[in-house]
Amino acid sequence: MREKVLIVDDIELNREILAVALGDEYEVLQASDGVQTIEILKTDSEGITAMLLDLIMPNVDGYAVLDYMREHGLLERIPVIVISAESARDVEVKCLEMGVTDFIRKPFDSVTVRRRVKNTAELFMYKNHLEDKVRLQTRELEEKNKLFQAQAEQIRETNEKIVDVLGTVVEYRNLESGEHIKRVKEFTNILAEKAAEKYPEYGLTPEKITVIVAASPLHDIGKIAIKDSVLLKPGRLTDEEFEYMKEMEQADTAGSWRPQGGLKGSKKQGCFRV
Repeated sequence: MREKVLIVDDIELNREILAVALGDEYEVLQASDGVQTIEILKTDSEGITAMLLDLIMPNVDGYAVLDYMREHGLLERIPVIVISAESARDVEVKCLEMGVTDFIRKPFDSVTVRRRVKNTAELFMYKNHLEDKVRLQTRELEEKNKLFQAQAEQIRETNEKIVDVLGTVVEYRNLESGEHIKRVKEFTNILAEKAAEKYPEYGLTPEKITVIVAASPLHDIGKIAIKDSVLLKPGRLTDEEFEYMKEMEQADTAGSWRPQGGLKGSKKQGCFRV
């Protein structure tokens, strides 16, 4: 199917001359005034490749047609070439400011019109193709971004559940109440927010505080590996048990920061802090 060109002129002879000049390459639509032009645009704007527009016409003139096209965003998709007998420079400037692509004065040369229509139509087709491609890629990226955000949120929720489960395991092994994890999170959040307020140089952003609070239930995770007979022992630790605890402390802090001097505990009771 051939591309369509709309010729708008109130003089039939001018329309016929242009139709003959362009008829070999395009399917030609014709309108004698602005009213017919707007009706065609309402029903077939997607199929029009270019428009040749006269300015001075009865009923609705070319300026009104340009206003309609601008209001409905058609000038972004359909190139308009004004063909007019107006010789004043300000008329051409006004048309270009309204969104016209080109301006040809009457009397016109058919060869020039044919070449300008072809160049303009090809330029707009390439421009529209690129815009459609960019629009499609932007939509695809937005959809992928939404998917990534949903996956990240799901991973975050899963990680929080895992951390809470591990914290709960430690909590019950240490015979602590079921509210311990909740209190730890609340106190951690309070301390982190106060630290962020008082020490801005630490860069404790709300995002970082959220991560710290989510990880806080793991503060005693090392207790999972300690034998119940040692962890829950109410009395003093034996020398063997104390050595065992030091080994566990060394394994727990291997490769990470630890207080100078190692374990600072006492053999007085089995459940002690490091």
